[in-house]
Order: sequence, then structure tokens, then C-alpha cells
Amino acid sequence: MKKFLILFFVLALSTVASAQIGEHRNTLSIGVNGGYNLTTVRFTPKVEQNMKGGITGGLSVRYTVEKYFSTIASIAAELNYGQLGWKESILDVNDQPVINASTGLAEAYERTINYIQLPIFAHLAWGRENKGCNFFVNLGPQFGYYLSESTKTNFDFDSRNTADRASQTCAQDTMAVENKLDYGIAVGLGIEYTLPRVGRFLLEGRYYYGLGNIYGDSKRDYFGSSNFGTITIKLAYLFDITH
Repeated sequence: MKKFLILFFVLALSTVASAQIGEHRNTLSIGVNGGYNLTTVRFTPKVEQNMKGGITGGLSVRYTVEKYFSTIASIAAELNYGQLGWKESILDVNDQPVINASTGLAEAYERTINYIQLPIFAHLAWGRENKGCNFFVNLGPQFGYYLSESTKTNFDFDSRNTADRASQTCAQDTMAVENKLDYGIAVGLGIEYTLPRVGRFLLEGRYYYGLGNIYGDSKRDYFGSSNFGTITIKLAYLFDITH
């Protein structure tokens, strides 16, 4: 999957870079975006999880360079604040919640990790360019830098009920993020509606596959992998400042 995404990005970027082949464009658009993340972390050994929700939002910029036949080719980037992390599904061998002996409650644990994120996309669109709807694809690398993290739980770590858990993997509960830089590949599908002299409105579904790990992954480390997988639904507004 990683090789496929990287190859697709190279091909898409090549299309954007060939600005003299089609009809030249010089449209610079800026704006804002906001949305919601649903994230898990791919731990090895495995940690059972539900999707962890979090907000995302920031600034958007896009430069349209050409129209090649029916394809509108652009380069796009964002500078976002994003909440990632994981939410554990703490169950016994019968898929029932694990009860903490001290609190009498089903044990719950989630970690929120805050990042500044910079996705850079080859943006390819088909349809109406300056009035009406088009369909688009975004594909490119995404970089993130760790800001902070917080933990939400309803038990003390010293009294957690590990004996009844189906999975004994719980080292992550007390481990702080070790690698501050996150990176990976993001791909998005969406629709854009343009109103002349008003702006461009975009609705997008996006998937991010992390290539870096939040914890060390050497033979001496506990986890062999700890990378993000994030589904994002977002809205954006862009306004043309050059045309």
C-alpha cells in the first residue's frame, strides 16, 4: 500500500509539474479549513482500540498551474492544528468490559496527542473550474510536529486490572511520545463548489497513513511499530487573490 501511494503521488506531481503542456493558469487561492479526525495507532504488538476523535483546522493555500485536457492541475498546502491519538478497547476474553476492582467501573483509557501538521498535495480536479462543481483528488506527503499530549483515564495505573484483560499489552499507557516528528502519505477525495466573486467551498474525505512511529522501533524497544492511521472529514473555504 505504501509503495502504491508513493508511486501515485509521483505520477500526480509529474502531471502538475508539466505546466507548459496544457492551458496555463495562474490562480492563487487562500483560505481556511476545519474538520474532524478519527485516529488509531498501529501498535505491534497489537493494542485493541476504538477510533479516537479529535478536531483539526488551519490555513489553506492553492496554486493552479494549468488545465490539461479536462484535468485542472494545482499544488495545494495546509498548515493545521490536529488532534490525534488512540482510545483503547479494554475487554476480557469474552469481549466484555474489564472492571477495575478499586472503582467498580469498566476501565477506560485514551491519549490525545496534539500536532502542527503540514500536508503538501498534488491537487487534480475534473469539472467546472470557476463556476459550479468539480470533483478532486489530493495526494501527497504530510509532516507533523508534536506539541503536547494528555491522558484521560478512570483508574490508577498501579491498580489497573491487567489480569482480566484479553490483551496484556499495556506498556503504552505510561509511555510518553518519543519521536516528535511525524510523517506519512495522505490521500483525499472531495467536491468543490465555486460561486463567482464569493469563493470556493470544498468538502473532502481524507486518509492519512503514517510512515513514522511515535515510539522507538529498534530491537531493544517494546513496540515494533506505532504509526498513525487517520480518517478526516473537513470543510474548506478558498478565495482567489490572483487569477
